[in-house]
Amino acid sequence: MSEPQPAERTLRVVGICGSLRPASFTRTAVKIALRGAEEAGAQTQLIDLRGYSLIFCDGKEDESRYPEDVFKLRKQVQQAKGIILGTPEYHGSFSGVLKNALDLMGFNEFEGKMIGLVGVSGGPMGAFTGLSDLRTVGRALHAWVIPEQASIPEAWKVFDPGGGIKDRDLEQRLMEVGRQVARFACLHSAEQALQFLNTWECAPVNPGGAVKTL
Repeated sequence: MSEPQPAERTLRVVGICGSLRPASFTRTAVKIALRGAEEAGAQTQLIDLRGYSLIFCDGKEDESRYPEDVFKLRKQVQQAKGIILGTPEYHGSFSGVLKNALDLMGFNEFEGKMIGLVGVSGGPMGAFTGLSDLRTVGRALHAWVIPEQASIPEAWKVFDPGGGIKDRDLEQRLMEVGRQVARFACLHSAEQALQFLNTWECAPVNPGGAVKTL
């Protein structure tokens, strides 16, 4: 196996679980997606919002009374190059706890980052509407939301009580979200890619590339 490049060694991907349920299917799904990011060479961290004491975002500019966990959350997301957002679908959208966490952050945490989306639902239609809403949020934060996503319908049939997953195809789909977040984040931040783009932008016009009219 080739020696990983410095950019690969420092690549960090976090997964944010937007569910507060103790036995959360969303948490399990995000963990599986993070395994895919690890396979692609990333350092990963699960950000479980159950363990954070967050204030409701009220839009005020004075943050002196914010609990320390708000700044802890921001710092952990700032340090990541890739972010996996996981949510249950509630009433046709993503969860309120995830929305509040996102509202407590902004461009400093998300701009230019790669985002992957994972959603679960108890019903047969999956979490497509919630994930579509999260795509809109990602664009508003100037992030890159990858095309690959994983929506899991009837999650109670898919995950076992021990935190495992019964459907191997869905497991691979979740892991592929993590892999792609890590790969695109690596490409986006790789020095080689930046050098290539700079060289391409500075290249002289190819005189043989123009079509001559007779």
